[in-house]
Amino acid sequence: MDFSYSEEQQMLQDSVAKFVQNDYDFDSRMKVVKGDVGYNQDHWKLFAELGWLMVPFKEEDGGLGGSALDLMVVMEEFGKGIVIEPFLTTAVLGGGLIANAGSDAQKAQYIAGIMEGTTQLAFAYAEPQGRYDLSDVTTTAEKTDAGFRLNGHKAVVLNGGIADTLIVSARTSGAQTDNDGISLFLVDAKATGVEVQSYRTQDGARAAEVKLNNVEVTADSLLAAEGKALPIIEDVIQRATLAICAEAVGAMEVAYQKTVEYTKTRVQFGVPIAKFQALQHRMADMFIEHQQAKSIVLMAAMKLDQGGEGVAKAVSAMKARIGKAGRAVGQEAVQIHGGIGVTEELDVGHYFKRLTMIELLFGNTAYHTQNFARS
Repeated sequence: MDFSYSEEQQMLQDSVAKFVQNDYDFDSRMKVVKGDVGYNQDHWKLFAELGWLMVPFKEEDGGLGGSALDLMVVMEEFGKGIVIEPFLTTAVLGGGLIANAGSDAQKAQYIAGIMEGTTQLAFAYAEPQGRYDLSDVTTTAEKTDAGFRLNGHKAVVLNGGIADTLIVSARTSGAQTDNDGISLFLVDAKATGVEVQSYRTQDGARAAEVKLNNVEVTADSLLAAEGKALPIIEDVIQRATLAICAEAVGAMEVAYQKTVEYTKTRVQFGVPIAKFQALQHRMADMFIEHQQAKSIVLMAAMKLDQGGEGVAKAVSAMKARIGKAGRAVGQEAVQIHGGIGVTEELDVGHYFKRLTMIELLFGNTAYHTQNFARS
């Protein structure tokens, strides 16, 4: 079986790789992280001009095909630069929900804006008590004469403080953990009753706590059929999980490469530490972890594109493997660098932070290991 990229995918990879190498150095990234906006608006416009924001969408929605393998190509290169721009939150999560569940009018209103770089979205689904259970929803949507009234608290909403529009999961019927009864709503981030508390996460990204206090939305703000949103949410989260796992593969590659280079210049006892056999073995293990991680992400991407049974199992296998590999590579990178490895001034520590956050997103290693065992 041929696992090589197509000509178009190779061109896409080269395009993103060139951007990361030439325009996304570590110091520039840190200025963006410490800024007020949370991402570089010029870079976001460039993403749109180069067509990268079209990658997650199918051709019928105006995109470039929307395959999981194409998404993997982009996210792996983003991982090499630990790119901070909200591609995952706006194009993959928010855009994926609208593409899968939106009406023609909703798609026309939002997808074009995403691809043009003028629309920012955030998916508000997680709740303080829910952990990784997508069906554990206490936020309520009560029917009114004009539409719905939303009340609840959404936690760790990625891009929540930047987004123009929030996509909120809320319960229109059923008990707290029922699979049925969950609906999706498009909510103006500045609507009356929406309280957003934004903060910087450990890896430099932005998230927010979002509280909804009697927020009124119209009936046409409903995405998909009322009470039937959970399967759609699960599908989009699976694709987002693939995206961050591909990002982790890129981050792992850079982490081990920088570690190898460091050992060639760090001298102890009159020789570069790269000559110490114990460190050679540890760096060889880092390389093996990266290669195994890349293989399982490729397997999951192909499975997502094929569809059918076994997708959830493949995604859980991938996420569990990536969690272990990312932790191993990240820890070895900072340990071999020594104390400087965890300073703000060195990029290796920031790759480790991002890999640590990826392990927690959309279900940690233990959660997905249990899912894989049950499936």
